[in-house]
Amino acid sequence: MSDLHNQGPAFFQQVLNQRMLICVATGFASGLPLYLLIQLVPVWLRLDGVSLTMIGALSAIQYLYVLKFMWAPLLDRYSLSFLGRRRSWMLATQIPLILFIGSLGFWEVASQLTVITALVFGVVAFSATQDVALDAYRREILETEGELALGNSIHVQAYRLAGLVPGSLGMVLIDDVSWEMNFIIMAAFMSVGVIMALLVEEPKQYGPPPKSLAEATVIPFKEFFQRRALGPTLAMLAFLALYKLGDNMATALASPFYLDMQFTTDQIGIIAKQAALWPSIIGGLLGALVIVKIGINKALWIFGVIQLITIFGFVWLSGVGPDPVILAVVIAGEYLGVGLGTAASVAFIARETSRLAVATQFAMFTAIASLPRVVASSVSGLLVDAIGWTDFFYLSALLAVPGMVLLYWVAPWNGSPPQSERLNHSQ
Repeated sequence: MSDLHNQGPAFFQQVLNQRMLICVATGFASGLPLYLLIQLVPVWLRLDGVSLTMIGALSAIQYLYVLKFMWAPLLDRYSLSFLGRRRSWMLATQIPLILFIGSLGFWEVASQLTVITALVFGVVAFSATQDVALDAYRREILETEGELALGNSIHVQAYRLAGLVPGSLGMVLIDDVSWEMNFIIMAAFMSVGVIMALLVEEPKQYGPPPKSLAEATVIPFKEFFQRRALGPTLAMLAFLALYKLGDNMATALASPFYLDMQFTTDQIGIIAKQAALWPSIIGGLLGALVIVKIGINKALWIFGVIQLITIFGFVWLSGVGPDPVILAVVIAGEYLGVGLGTAASVAFIARETSRLAVATQFAMFTAIASLPRVVASSVSGLLVDAIGWTDFFYLSALLAVPGMVLLYWVAPWNGSPPQSERLNHSQ
């Protein structure tokens, strides 16, 4: 299993240490731009008459999240200021994010959609680069496998907590303030990342920085592909892309779905978003406890089944219409599964990342893992327009199956990576 099982109650005292608090800040700063793009921006566009197909097409800009590993070597090789490699890149991305997000509401959807598209492109580009810096920083400060499991779980829950800002507060503000002020308020919350970057210290380095950009580019891929045979390597990469495809597809157009089911924006902001947020946080923290007890492999199996089954709640909701109680029950169940599955998948990614090439390798793994979300965001609108909501959710459940099948090779129920391999890549 690992040292996780043997650490006992003392392990959970780590939740109070400084590294865990930093994980809260990295999660919040990382999650806010993404949730703004997938929750508040689609509602803004939909309320101004933009079609689901067009919203989905605009969401295709999120493919930059998948490509972030291509410029991640820059963050491994270069430091932009005296703050160091990680902190300097944090600030270099967070300040433009504040400016881009804050300026979104000043443009008219009907006549200036091109400008809005350019601003969204900027938010995605700087957000993806910020993720590279934050993920690398977090991987470098978490020392043991136990800290990796708990710290990354806390990061994910703070990431989801950030969704409360655009998904709940932003929704409620729609009827009370202008869109200009709404997006300015959203941008102000990015100051959490700026404050963190200014206060924290650079992490301990486990080797000298790459001597050149070429070396920073080659080492991460060479190290990864030397670990195992080609077949198991490709299976792992496919697993990263497919494990959460089903639930990402099901939730890709959640806000427009609620609108089409005739829920009000206040109901979406208060009921749907709260019912999504807290179960996902509970699921993530519960997932971390389960991982500590049974290990990552078994958790991937159990949580994968749960996140597949809960997709069928959307089928139920699409048939009954705007019932607030059913909305709360369905969303709570779905996002409990999302939280559990994410806890296991993020812990798996952290376990597979080497400190010898942390920024680029972590970016590569998380980019592949984000592929289903980006694909879902870009094609879901087209699919819903073609087959309707109910069949769309049946399709989402079907797409959750391939990732489960790959677990047989990637994370067998009673198997685990050789202890020597895990230690080599975590030190």
